[in-house]
This record gives sequence, C-alpha cells and structure tokens, in this order.
Amino acid sequence: MKVAKLYSFNDIRIEDIPVPQIGPRNALIKTRACGICSGDAMPWYIEKKAPLVLGHEPVGEIVELGSLLHHSITPSLSVGDRVFVHHHAPCMNCRYCMRGDYVQCETWRNTKIIPGGISEYILIPEINLKNDTLMLPDDMSYEDGTLIEPTACVVKSLKRASIKKGDTILIIGLGVMGQMNVLLAREFGAEKIIGADMIPFRLNKALEFGADHVIDVSKENMIEGIKKFTNGFMADIVIVSPNSADAMKQGIEAASRGGTVILFTPAKPHEMLTIDPNHLYFRDINIVTSYSCGPDDTKAALNFINKGIVTANKLVTHRFSIDEAERAYRLTVEAKDSLKCLIVFG
Repeated sequence: MKVAKLYSFNDIRIEDIPVPQIGPRNALIKTRACGICSGDAMPWYIEKKAPLVLGHEPVGEIVELGSLLHHSITPSLSVGDRVFVHHHAPCMNCRYCMRGDYVQCETWRNTKIIPGGISEYILIPEINLKNDTLMLPDDMSYEDGTLIEPTACVVKSLKRASIKKGDTILIIGLGVMGQMNVLLAREFGAEKIIGADMIPFRLNKALEFGADHVIDVSKENMIEGIKKFTNGFMADIVIVSPNSADAMKQGIEAASRGGTVILFTPAKPHEMLTIDPNHLYFRDINIVTSYSCGPDDTKAALNFINKGIVTANKLVTHRFSIDEAERAYRLTVEAKDSLKCLIVFG
C-alpha cells in the first residue's frame, strides 16, 4: 500500500509498505480521504516526530474486524461501516478523563493510528475504536467527515471561551481553523464577529462565512481596527491562531476588560511571552489555552457538520491524490489562497 512519509520538512516521499496485519482487537479501514492539518505545517512541530506517515484526519470504510472486537465495542461496528477515527483516544477512567481533560490522559497521548492518515489502509487499535470512533451518517460525505477532528478543536476552543450572549469575538488568523471559528462563533453565542489577517482571499472568505468586519493587518493596525469596530471597548473574546508569541501579545492587547484570550496554537520553540500581570489582574483578563480535542468535542463537531454549518463545500479548496501529497503539503505550508487541502483516495 502507498503512504506519504515525512523524513524532514523538505523531504516527503510516497512509499510502498505492507498492509498492516490485523490482530484480534484491531480493525482495518480502507482510507477514503484525509485532511492535511495546518499544525503539521509547522516545521519545528512536525520534524520532531519524523520519520512519520503524515495525516491525522482520516475517514474510511471498515474492511476487516478482529475476532474479539464484536462484544467490546459499543455501538457495534461491522465491515462496510463508514467511520471517522480520531488518532488519539482517552482511557475514560483516569483523573484527567473524569475532569473532561482528555488530552492530558496518558492513554490519549500514547495512542495512535497505524501507520498514519495518508495511507491507503489504516490499522485502528481497540482503544481508538472504543473511545473516539464515530459512524458517519449515511448522507455525510467522506470529505465532510475529514473535517470532524479540526472542527472538534474549534468546538473545544469556543467552549473554553465561555462566550456570553452579545459578546464580540476577534479571530486573529483566518486560515482554515480561523474560518471554522468564524462559522461556529455565533452558534456559541457571539453577536459580533471580527476577523484579522493579511491575505485578501481569507479576509473575503471570512466575510462570506458571516464575519461582520475584517481587519487587513497589512494595511491597518489591528488594535486601532478593533477599537474602531467596538467603539473602544475591544473584544470580549480573542482567538489567537498564529503560532507566534507576538500574535499572542497582540491578542491580549485587543481584549476588553473582563475578556478572554484563547491561545489556539502553541508558540514557536524558545519564544517567550512577556506580559504585565497587573494589566491582566486589574482588567480581569483571562488567558486560556485550547489544545486539540476530546470525544465530547468530536461528537459535537459531527453534529455541526451534519447541520451544514461546517462543510467541505465551504472549506476544501484543493483535492489531491496520494501521489500528490507533497504538493498538497506545500500548498498548506504556503498558507495563501487556500483553506483546506485533502488527500482523496480512489
């Protein structure tokens, strides 16, 4: 079977490897599509995992089930089922899981799909099948299904933002994840949505998807822009998407009194965020991180996609075969006139 394997940021190869051998507690899926995550386009983040088979947003069809699975998985799965599979799955029993902090669970951090998402076949361990696999509705396309994991990350960020009715939200960075925040912000109670970016294609997409205003940071100071659109009150919620400590600092500056700043992406290694604690304290500004997502978020994401709020028709701008995986990856890295790139099989 073919896989797309990354050896370094500038070295991605299409290789042939054996189809994984299924065990009694595994399932084998034939991959139908897999998204390329913008997080994987951060060199420092992806290279520390190399060599690896790229991709962690796959959907596919079950083609084989282990002999001991039938009584341990609820709902029961069958050959031919169309599924979304998260690449990590929590134990559901530890202290972190009991608190809903699934991404801190040791099982979550150590689970994986084999060999990765951009692969013609994927072996799915029992824990992933049991705790973070979802059946796709009959009328949901595979392409829509690839959006479950990234949408779930946005669901988690908006939940953690604790948006109140009437809030103004500023979304810094309008790549595909920023666009998903635009599409979903009103579902979580935001009244006014403002986006900030420097690429006209993305600024226009945000307006198309429901943003009330956009700020072109290549032409206008973002802080002055947010003051203008909020009569000086600033943003109640700020989502910071770029992996940059400078962007995080700007996000804090753009927050209103009593506001919340969501750090949606990590900063680059060795970057430091220097803040005045009294600026936070006397203005009651909350800084909240939002890393990945859990099973509750993936279920909510599937529902939003099923309602047509987030769809591949809106967000997928480019489709490639597995042989074109490097080209798809480079387009994601360029982050210009594109949103979501998919690898489509067959």
